[in-house]
Amino acid sequence: MAVAVQFSCFKRMRGAFLVVFMLVYLWGSLISLSCAARLSVSRQKLEVEKHLKRVNKPPIKSIESVDGDIIDCIHISQQPAFDHPFLKDHKIQMRPSYHPEGLYDEEKMSTRSKESTNPITQLWHMNGRCPDDTIPVRRTKKDDILRASSVKKYGKKKPKAIAKPRSTDPDLTNESGHQHAIAYVEGDRYYGAKATINVWEPKVQQSNEFSLSQLWILGGSFGQDLNSIEAGWQVSPDLYGDNNTRLFTYWTSDAYQATGCYNLLCSGFIQVSSAIAMGASISPVSALRNSQYDISILIWKDPKEGHWWMQFGNDYVLGYWPSFLFSYLAESASMIEWGGEVVNSQPDGKHTATQMGSGRFPEEGFGKSSYFRNIQVVDSSNNLKSPKDLGTFTEQSNCYDVQTGSNEDWGHHFYYGGPGRNPNCQ
Repeated sequence: MAVAVQFSCFKRMRGAFLVVFMLVYLWGSLISLSCAARLSVSRQKLEVEKHLKRVNKPPIKSIESVDGDIIDCIHISQQPAFDHPFLKDHKIQMRPSYHPEGLYDEEKMSTRSKESTNPITQLWHMNGRCPDDTIPVRRTKKDDILRASSVKKYGKKKPKAIAKPRSTDPDLTNESGHQHAIAYVEGDRYYGAKATINVWEPKVQQSNEFSLSQLWILGGSFGQDLNSIEAGWQVSPDLYGDNNTRLFTYWTSDAYQATGCYNLLCSGFIQVSSAIAMGASISPVSALRNSQYDISILIWKDPKEGHWWMQFGNDYVLGYWPSFLFSYLAESASMIEWGGEVVNSQPDGKHTATQMGSGRFPEEGFGKSSYFRNIQVVDSSNNLKSPKDLGTFTEQSNCYDVQTGSNEDWGHHFYYGGPGRNPNCQ
């Protein structure tokens, strides 16, 4: 009897000991997890602060824009480009050696064309300008970086974000969730491209989606070695924290894997203009059946130095991408694309309602549908020419479409875009 009682007590004590042990173990695990979480947050905070210090150079002057942006006027020699090891002793080229011949004379545009070329500016200009020998840089804020999935991925496009016109296999074209409505040329050597792009403010459904209209200068295959120079306008809540329409550039020399970035968010593009800020809001924008606004973008390869230059409008030579950044584009481009791109994240398992262009289909025409006009390519003699054998491509024409045309005033042009989700696009 006494043995049985002792055994029973022993069982109870062992049970109590196990409970205490488990509680101590769980408490220790919770403390460890809490410490690990705090350490992770602390490490991320340190990483973000380090990155902010790297990208935000000391300004000579700062201008607060009405949209909340802060534009820092950075001395031209202190800009982010010169963080690149190959640019440490680079002598800035303040102007291109040559401009392409054959630029359209804007004064000769017809009345219809003049209606669409109202003056356009950037919002920050309302509160000041940057002095000579400086460049305007949109200040990166902590929240900008925290919206990205990681510090490393901040300011970068995802791989496989390019339109590959010959890929009509739905499994291939929708692999990245990116959709396009573009016109393109290929099969020759190209040394630049130009377009005048209608500017809108399309609605973007999800913060991790974007809508843009741009031109692409492409070299190499659509594999891991793709070279791309891009410029246009975009609405990207994730990148900028709002739904404003903004001027942007992008470059990559390895199909968006490790190299390149948007605007001046990494070393590469060398800016020389004190007037225009990459990533800053464009104003005003077009409205349905109302005033139409557009921007002209020209990118070309300087035949003497070999750098790729960018011009905004008729007056602003913005800067250049040094040729050493690229492999294929160090020689020439093999394809040019113009058009729209959106991210379709398929919210709720359905096609996104993110708009491309104006959000209207091409057949609605001027004042309703968005357009690219006076599209040209630069040939090996540094002449601007009309594109030959202009092709078009879209993954799902019921969601976003493209229609080309040609006339004396607008040269080769096209209307493009669409609403995304609609009864024929689910």
